Amino acid sequence: MTVRLNGDVRECREGITVAALVEELGLGNKRIAVEVNRDIIPHDEYANCGLQQDDEVEIVHFVGGGC
Repeated sequence: MTVRLNGDVRECREGITVAALVEELGLGNKRIAVEVNRDIIPHDEYANCGLQQDDEVEIVHFVGGGC
């Protein structure tokens, strides 16, 4: 199946969860925010949130720093 990840089309296996996608992307230990179809997914729901064909996923990771 395909989803749109941060604006790009990505092939994913059927039934993949947000948690599995985050791990595949190597972001499991990063501070991130995930939005699926414009809904923010709480971190504790990643494993329960299955993706569907044509879902739009946005993943933003935070970078530390400051002045």
